[in-house]
Amino acid sequence: MSAQPKRPRVGLVMAGGGARAAYQVGVLKAIAEMLPEGAPNPFPILCGTSAGAINATALAIYARRFHSGVRRLNYVWRNFRVDRVFRADALGIMKTGAHWLAALLLGGLGKHNPQALLDRAPLRELLEQTLPCEEIQASIDAGALRALSITCSGYNSGQSVSFYQGVDTLTSWRRARRVGSAARITIDHLMASSAIPFVFAAERVNREYFGDGSMRQEAPISPALHLGAERVLVIGVRHEAPATARPAAQYPTLAQIAGHVLNSIFLDALDVDVERLQRINKTISLIPEAHLQEGAVTLRPIDVLVISPSEDIERIASKYVHFLPRPVRYLFRGVGAMRRGGSNLLSYLLFEKPYVRALIGLGYADAMVRRAEILEFLDMKGR
Repeated sequence: MSAQPKRPRVGLVMAGGGARAAYQVGVLKAIAEMLPEGAPNPFPILCGTSAGAINATALAIYARRFHSGVRRLNYVWRNFRVDRVFRADALGIMKTGAHWLAALLLGGLGKHNPQALLDRAPLRELLEQTLPCEEIQASIDAGALRALSITCSGYNSGQSVSFYQGVDTLTSWRRARRVGSAARITIDHLMASSAIPFVFAAERVNREYFGDGSMRQEAPISPALHLGAERVLVIGVRHEAPATARPAAQYPTLAQIAGHVLNSIFLDALDVDVERLQRINKTISLIPEAHLQEGAVTLRPIDVLVISPSEDIERIASKYVHFLPRPVRYLFRGVGAMRRGGSNLLSYLLFEKPYVRALIGLGYADAMVRRAEILEFLDMKGR
């Protein structure tokens, strides 16, 4: 009897995007349904940033029971409410608003200056209840997981730091403005990686304050390659559509500007990195194998599969903004987020059931359409 050929080591990369990360859950739900119940974890390398870091950590914790992990992740996301992520009650919003107003009128409050627009205490409580991070090492010891990487952005050092927990043979790395550092992943890392600038407060990890990992993350796919991935599945949260310039009817609102900034933080780097990887693959294919060996070229071709929304998420968000709690709507109305064109900002913060479930459904449908392609990429076709 001949041994079954070894499957390629697949890395899963999930970018940031706040509430948009619900789309990733829909894709994972579809992949779980494609695989037989009890099938091993198809992603031995998991890399996440921002809200994608939370999804990646959930998969790492349940890597020994992939289907169960996806079901739990789907249950939590499908039942999300804004008040499970940040304080959305009238008292909480008024307290935050008064704090900012006092700081502006008084020229600052010294060490009591406000740190963020919204209070994320509910999210920490939820993560502590649902994500037992001590189970990550158990998944590694059982051979169900090679590594988990969580990327954060250091406010003091200016570096993009990928904290990773994995097998003993892994080594740290250092590149221009980005490093890989071994660590025991905790809730602190998840809170830091998902701390959207200005909106949520930074988190202290060791000796430095960190914010959302999407900031200054020039190579989102790189951690997966450093951790040994031979193929990379990327789940994005941007609908690819031809860019069109429309005549400006009026000056953009603060919400439009903020949405544009968040797009540049969360979405642009991933698109550029995928394009760079494909270009390197093409270049390597043009070089004869003998020349690669003679020149001691360490680059290797990496297969990459990208799954991204088939519909515009901003447009979907505009249908559900009225589900936000009244105090939150009042807060964002002042910056133009409730007007036409302002829903892009809210697409990152709209943690409400109808919107979240719409994104899960879209991710599920988009993945199912590409079922054969995904199974072939995972080398699971016919198994």
